[in-house]
Amino acid sequence: MIEIKNLKKNFGEKKVLKGINLIVEKGDRIGLIGPSGCGKSTLLRCVNLLEKPTEGEIIFNNNDICKLSDLSNIRRKIGMVFQQFNLFEHLTVLDNITLAPIKLKIMDETTAKKEAIKLLKEIKLDSYANSYPKELSGGQKQRVAIVRTLIMNPDIILFDEPTSALDPEMIGEVTELISTLANNGMTMVIVSHELNFIKSFCNKVAFINDGKILEIGTSKEIFNNPKNEKLKSFLSKIKNK
Repeated sequence: MIEIKNLKKNFGEKKVLKGINLIVEKGDRIGLIGPSGCGKSTLLRCVNLLEKPTEGEIIFNNNDICKLSDLSNIRRKIGMVFQQFNLFEHLTVLDNITLAPIKLKIMDETTAKKEAIKLLKEIKLDSYANSYPKELSGGQKQRVAIVRTLIMNPDIILFDEPTSALDPEMIGEVTELISTLANNGMTMVIVSHELNFIKSFCNKVAFINDGKILEIGTSKEIFNNPKNEKLKSFLSKIKNK
């Protein structure tokens, strides 16, 4: 589905990604783990082209999307859910969800609102359709943000720390929704410090350190039988916290 080849990203003199190679196949649930500042979120933002890679290729649907000028269709097909929800505070829940499909002429207003209500009903938030983000809990905001991505009918969703801004009691309602999407066949790449969730949820896990993937394997291989010394050290520090 997506093949990342020798992806590099520099911010001025700072080299953040130093040659990432990764294949995401249809139905994959790939977890990206590693210490803060290692390049995980930058990698996601490059795949969605919110950041333009300095070098390398991102092959999606047989095209190197790094060379495309019109990115609207790519961002429609490669959805992204952010750590801080990124909802528009001055818009209602319904308007937040329907803004993009209406603006991009994917749906007319009537169809978009009908689809939004349907999706909100599935997560039991349809009663909040006319509420504003400030009236929602963190968990509710993040579920609305996920629905806002889903209405675009993406092929893949990138999750950047989807639970880190939530209170502990709200994490479960978000991870439950993500699990439901996975059970329905959605392809996902997830950056998260919730290693127990990554361990139980992802079929593949990549360990990133200093802008490089140092080890990739099944969840069982990465967590139960790590080979890279930096990965071993990272996991031992997490366990000892």
